[in-house]
Amino acid sequence: MTENRPPHALEVVPDHALQFVLTRATGENAAPRCTMTLRNPGKTDEYLAFKVKTTQPRRYLVRPNQGLVAPGSSETISIMLVDKDKQILLQSYDRLGQSALDQSKDKFLVQSCSASKEFATRFMAAKSKVDSSEKTAKELSDALTSMWNTVSTGSSVPVYNKKLQVRHVVPQEGPPKPAAAAQPAASASQQLKSLTDGNQNSHPSVENMTPEQMYAEVTSLRRKYDELVAFSVNLTSERDTLNNALEQTKRDLNRELVARKEDEKQGASSSTQGRGGATAQAQPAGFTITQILVIAFACYLAGIRGANNGSVGLLKAIPIIGGLLGFKAE
Repeated sequence: MTENRPPHALEVVPDHALQFVLTRATGENAAPRCTMTLRNPGKTDEYLAFKVKTTQPRRYLVRPNQGLVAPGSSETISIMLVDKDKQILLQSYDRLGQSALDQSKDKFLVQSCSASKEFATRFMAAKSKVDSSEKTAKELSDALTSMWNTVSTGSSVPVYNKKLQVRHVVPQEGPPKPAAAAQPAASASQQLKSLTDGNQNSHPSVENMTPEQMYAEVTSLRRKYDELVAFSVNLTSERDTLNNALEQTKRDLNRELVARKEDEKQGASSSTQGRGGATAQAQPAGFTITQILVIAFACYLAGIRGANNGSVGLLKAIPIIGGLLGFKAE
C-alpha cells in the first residue's frame, strides 16, 4: 500500500516488522542478524539525516545507528541480536513454544529529517577522510548527535517517525530437543571445569587441548565477546542520554540567565522612575524665598522711582494700599 510521506521521510524496508531467525548454531556467525534499508526518494535535493532507536538497546547492536542519505541513494543498517538474549529467547521457546516469542514488545523507531546544505557538505567532506582518522569518525558521530539534540529539543525542523515491530522466529526443522542440544555444551563445560580444577598452577596450551576443550574455550570467549558488545551498546546509549540531559541543562541555564538579566533591567528602570517621581513630589508648591526677595526688591525700586517722578499719588486711589502707606484721604 502506497503511503503519502512528507519530503523529509525516508523509505524503510522492511516496512512493518523486523524478523530475527533464532537458530541453535554456535560460532562467530551464529548471532541472529537482520538488515534494514533506508532510501532517500529524492523528492528534494536535500540530504536526509536518520537515527535508529530501539526499546532494547542492550539486546540489539545497530550499525550505523545514525547518518546522512544523499538524494536518490540508500543506506543499509545491520542489526544483530546478542547471543545472551538469543539463548534467553530460545529457553522461552522451549518452555512455551512460538507463542512465547509472539508476545515480544521489542520495537524500533527510525527518525528522519532534512539536513542543511552546509551541514551535509561538511559531513560528507569529513566522511571521505574517515578511513584515515579515527578522530574524524568520532567528530562525525558527535556532530550528528549534536544535530539530533538540536532537532529534538524545540527546533522547527520537522521529523518523520517510522515504527517497526520485532518478530523472533525459530525454524521448524523438526521437534526441538533442548536436552540433547544442551548436552554437548554441558559435557564440554564439565571437562573444562575438571581440567581447570585439576591444573590450578598450569593452563594447557592450545596444542594440548582436545576438540571438546577447544570448543568450550571458543564458546566461552564468544559469550564474553557478546557480553562486551552488549555492554558497549549500553554505554553508547547512556552517553547519548547524558549528552541530551547536558544540552537540556545548558539551555535551561541560558534561559534562566536571560530572564534574570531582563528582571534586573526592569527593576533598574522602575527604580529610576520612582526616584524621579519622588523628586518631583518633593518640590514645594508656591514661591520660594528667593522669588519673594526678588519681588520685594523690585517693588522697592519701583517705589523709589515713583517718588522721584511724583507719581506716588496714584496709590491714593487704592483704598487698602493707600492706608498702608499712610496717605490721608481728602
